[in-house]
Amino acid sequence: MSKALSQISRADFVKTVTAFVGSVISLAIGLPAINYLIAPGLRAKQDSAWIPLGQLIDYPIGVPKPFNFTRSQVNGWEKTVSSYGVLVVRQNETQVRVFSNICTHLSCRVSWHADLQHYVSPCHDGHFDILGNVVSGPPPRPLDEFITKIEDGNLSIQFPPYKRS
Repeated sequence: MSKALSQISRADFVKTVTAFVGSVISLAIGLPAINYLIAPGLRAKQDSAWIPLGQLIDYPIGVPKPFNFTRSQVNGWEKTVSSYGVLVVRQNETQVRVFSNICTHLSCRVSWHADLQHYVSPCHDGHFDILGNVVSGPPPRPLDEFITKIEDGNLSIQFPPYKRS
């Protein structure tokens, strides 16, 4: 082995050591950079979540009450914050239904009109009853509804809503 080492010229030794050190530095910098570029695309998306809406006693029986919340979603390096609205209908002491305030026709926001006893969409005059069923207008289906849970007097909904037919 000493014969093999003695036959390597000084210039070849410097080239070999320089190539080795350069490779180590390239890996040390390159692997984290590649991970930074690829990792966001490999992350699992969080689709379902429980959103707290507060205490059940804050919602009057038989009167739809609006509630707004925001959700942030990170897609790679982009963070998007979206605003959502729901309409909470407390039917009695223990039963509550929560509907999306997005019209199923063109995604306009509906609002409760107490004088008509309907949710009304301002876009094309779509009307829904207190339980989100289509009364009149162009909406093709009822308002989307959220799964609810009540724990220790607090109301929560599972995001996203499900489509009713």
